[in-house]
Amino acid sequence: MVHAVLPALIPDIRKIYEAYFASFDNEQMGNIMLGILFPGGVDSEEFRAAHAAGTLDWWHKSDTQYTYKCVDMDTAEIVGMGLIDVYIKPRTEEERKNGGVPWLAGEQRERAEKVLNPLWEVREKLFGGRPYIYTHVIGVAPEHQGKKAGAAIVSFGIDLCNRTGLPMYFEASPTSVNMYEKFGYERLDETIVHKAELLGTEKDVVVPLMVRMPKRAGGMTFREWREKGYPDFGKLGTPAATSGLWRQK
Repeated sequence: MVHAVLPALIPDIRKIYEAYFASFDNEQMGNIMLGILFPGGVDSEEFRAAHAAGTLDWWHKSDTQYTYKCVDMDTAEIVGMGLIDVYIKPRTEEERKNGGVPWLAGEQRERAEKVLNPLWEVREKLFGGRPYIYTHVIGVAPEHQGKKAGAAIVSFGIDLCNRTGLPMYFEASPTSVNMYEKFGYERLDETIVHKAELLGTEKDVVVPLMVRMPKRAGGMTFREWREKGYPDFGKLGTPAATSGLWRQK
């Protein structure tokens, strides 16, 4: 079975998010997050239509966010997806301000922002306005999990990390952290702890924070890069990745 990761197209929106919403059926933290962000549920036709329309509108506005589809090349079926922001150039405080969750109100919004705000605060602490890649989510439909679709998406992300020369940051889940470590992601000392009373779980949930450094870093870990004051990789004597597609002159 061969999987290809391709740019998502407008006609793909509904199918991409069918895989996304289904991917968390058996994943505790993802399921909890969906319930917090979309407390009215995600399965109704009314919600899916509104979500697709909102996604299309966002695609017309964002100049940093990219959505990818993972396709089973035997069937042409969309079996997974990935959502990333590629911050190619430095951003001002205004450009990276916390947008919150404007689609919610009252106690629902307050609860959601108590979960999301710490994630934003740590990203701000670690990267500030520096260029990097932020992986929002990787999702694979349940019936295709364990069949290398997730590995295809992660491998695609690593290639993008190396070709751009940008570190890739990801907030993993307790169940996925081992996979990312196998792919060379570095688990950071910083952690985020969501309290049980906020999530409605029996125990607090620790969010592992992961970074994949590009080849251009020359083997330097994120921890070392940060301790040295985030030096430009180009000044470390390591060559940039080259490709006719990515580095045309």
